[in-house]
Amino acid sequence: MKKILLFTTGGTIASKEGTNGLEPEMNADELLSYMGDLTSRYEITCRELLSLDSSNIQAEEWKKIARNIFENLDIYDGIVVTHGTDTMAYTSSMLSFMLQGLPIPVVLTGSQMPIDNMLTDARNNLYSAFAAIDAKINGVCVAFNRRIMLGCRAVKVRTLGFEAFESVNAPYLAEVFANGMRRYHEPEKPVSSAPLADPPTEGSCRAVLNDSISTDVFLLKLIPNTKPAIFDALKNLGYRGIVLEAFGAGGLHFFRRNLLEKLEQLTKAGISVVACSQCLYEPSDFSIYEVGRRLLECGVIPGRDMTTEAAVTKLMWALGQTDDPEKVREIFNTNIAGEVSITEEV
Repeated sequence: MKKILLFTTGGTIASKEGTNGLEPEMNADELLSYMGDLTSRYEITCRELLSLDSSNIQAEEWKKIARNIFENLDIYDGIVVTHGTDTMAYTSSMLSFMLQGLPIPVVLTGSQMPIDNMLTDARNNLYSAFAAIDAKINGVCVAFNRRIMLGCRAVKVRTLGFEAFESVNAPYLAEVFANGMRRYHEPEKPVSSAPLADPPTEGSCRAVLNDSISTDVFLLKLIPNTKPAIFDALKNLGYRGIVLEAFGAGGLHFFRRNLLEKLEQLTKAGISVVACSQCLYEPSDFSIYEVGRRLLECGVIPGRDMTTEAAVTKLMWALGQTDDPEKVREIFNTNIAGEVSITEEV
């Protein structure tokens, strides 16, 4: 019988109707009581880490979740973390960077409806999470709507539909069908060891916990007419890193309102700027158009096919490892957890 650790952090799955709407109120044991049949199949330990709407889960909570996972890797065959859906993709991405070389599955899941609702998707999502552990899908992943996806490729794409999460720019790891779980791919292996990561600790678990991060990162989605002065404001606010969602394959305006000049000033000042595409699918490619090539000449780091959530958390993590912009660039040119496809040096 597999030993499973169930961490709860709040979210819709553990919510009940309160005076101001749904509020996360169920503790871990109460949540599991709705899944009584699991206790006959697994030896389950329940622990309540947090009781928060996921909109309130931030850097401090990421560290707490990561450390609790790390401390229990040697004891359990798998760990399930229930989490609110709104920021689950950020948490799963950050955990992918903080926790490397995981020898067991760490599966995040949640639901679009509370578990005590007769129409809830919570039970199927939890069943899928436990099935991912049975299938030994090691590393950080997300289980939702009978699909298992890499944690740093998961994106919430719907607010109400049960198919709330998709694996963006990467295949699903597995899906559940009437005849069982069908595995498609092993979790993607990094191209090389992550720069600046600590060496594996001695003992039965070779995983690495590296939870040093910087929260001085800002995400800016460009729109036509964006004022160049916005970058002065971000610099003055003390941001060390910016993720820029550019147009299409990697465009921005430099006619009439020249954003390039300000971006170059930022990178010369030692602020790391990562540019991704506003498009959900397929990679950015700054070599196609003049505007993209000019962006690279300004010292901007290409985000390639990373999700926005992965780019933001990776930049936070990278800035927690180093103050050197060139080292940050080196980290972004490295596939750490399957978050990016490295096809060529840029």
